[in-house]
Amino acid sequence: MNFLAHIYLSGESNELKIGNFIGDFVKASDMEHYNDTINHGIRMHWAIDEFTDQHPIVQKSKDRLRPKYGHYAGVIVDIYYDHFLARNWKEYHAENLRQYVDQQYKMLENHISILPKKVVHMLPYMIKYDWLFNYQYFDGIDRVMHGMANRSNFNSRMDESVVELKKYHMEFEEEFEEFFTELQAFCNDFLKKK
Repeated sequence: MNFLAHIYLSGESNELKIGNFIGDFVKASDMEHYNDTINHGIRMHWAIDEFTDQHPIVQKSKDRLRPKYGHYAGVIVDIYYDHFLARNWKEYHAENLRQYVDQQYKMLENHISILPKKVVHMLPYMIKYDWLFNYQYFDGIDRVMHGMANRSNFNSRMDESVVELKKYHMEFEEEFEEFFTELQAFCNDFLKKK
């Protein structure tokens, strides 16, 4: 799962959202800098990643991409799944996506002093190019994939991956919907265990 899903799955707590949002940018040794709720969000991010990486439905999505994209298939599927979350947002949240995303950008900006340096560097680009909202559009996914391909040290070919998203859109969407129901249940259980 990517940024939109990690924020959404955190529920209403801003501190949980922050932790879940920054989970890819922190190590266990960094956790001493954050309070218990943010740390719970970081652990939630890691738990979501582990659950996702091991799930057979996600493996099916990745297998469709692996011959062309190799180990980048997982990164691509994470972004595809945010595409379907954004595209079908009204099925998951009462508030419209535009309002929700703007609130999350503002919340992250208000907490910029505690965000890791890489997140501080990335956030203005995320907001300027409106990643979270534009995930719902093929052009938005294409822009994100081009940016990731440009930052990769290898020829990941991620900049070509909108082709497969369009070609297998129905298959990926069905896999997302089935998987996301299970992921939501997993996250609800995780939040109860704090």
